[in-house]
Amino acid sequence: MTQPTTPLRLVFCGTPAFAVPTLEALLIAGHAVSLVVTQPDRPVGRKQILTPPPVKQTALALHLEVIQPEKIKTNAEFRARLEAIQPDAIVVVAYGRIIPKWMLDLPRLGCINLHGSLLPNYRGAAPIQWAVANGDSVTGNTTMLLEEGLDTGPMLLQQQVPILPEQTSVDLFEILAREGAPLVVESLAGLAAGSLHPTPQDHAQATLAPILDREDGRMDFAARTATELWNRWRGFQPWPGAFTALAGKKIIVNQLSPASDVPTKLQPGELLSTDNRLFAGCAHNTALEFLEVQPEGKSRMSAADFLRGNPIVPGAKLGE
Repeated sequence: MTQPTTPLRLVFCGTPAFAVPTLEALLIAGHAVSLVVTQPDRPVGRKQILTPPPVKQTALALHLEVIQPEKIKTNAEFRARLEAIQPDAIVVVAYGRIIPKWMLDLPRLGCINLHGSLLPNYRGAAPIQWAVANGDSVTGNTTMLLEEGLDTGPMLLQQQVPILPEQTSVDLFEILAREGAPLVVESLAGLAAGSLHPTPQDHAQATLAPILDREDGRMDFAARTATELWNRWRGFQPWPGAFTALAGKKIIVNQLSPASDVPTKLQPGELLSTDNRLFAGCAHNTALEFLEVQPEGKSRMSAADFLRGNPIVPGAKLGE
């Protein structure tokens, strides 16, 4: 990790667990985090228990000052607070709010962002999920200077990270969070020393990673191959996952795998049970094996347990 020549006065904006390693790394590097800005506590789980975000939990444990404004663009009190600090830089990692122009213009070194993709690929809210869902074999982190556009700012540093075939987006989140933290520290050191010069993105090569929708988890057996559906399942963990319908009732597929040993060809969506195994036909004569499912209103169960209570009749199809 590159050490700064002099400590910087920072404001840190972040919310989920992905941002925690960067906050910790900034402190280890000797920087002064004058204020941590995170989103308000939100209800979590079935019981809707009001829960502080991971960045707040970490910041309080480290005895840092935390604020949680509902809005920031026209929040005069919040603006005055940041202007009084006069930070050298504002570090933004998965904060979840658009940074207004007055914040972008405030620090002398700018607003430095860690983005979980190799920009200009996967601009947007869900870069890690879409990289996995699209079956990419490589992704990475980019540090950049924020501007008013969505992830369009000039780049500082990049690092590549492989996506292994069995990894889910949950696995990749942890890796990119850990690997990205020293990249932010190095970027700050380079900016402060004047040795790191921002590089404009090639906007013509940009791709988008839009925020996930519940319908992204719906399995389309006619349009997608087994591998494509498996990649989407890997990418859309823990939400929206993968689901379909059987006999008019929703069924969540918790574990699945492309299958090469299906005893007969299956039409897209067609189900086959054999030897306590459950297969589903997909596009282009491919098939998935469902290993664990959750029928509507019931708990997760193995395919074998599911079949004991739900015998598959010939011609049964998913999505109906």
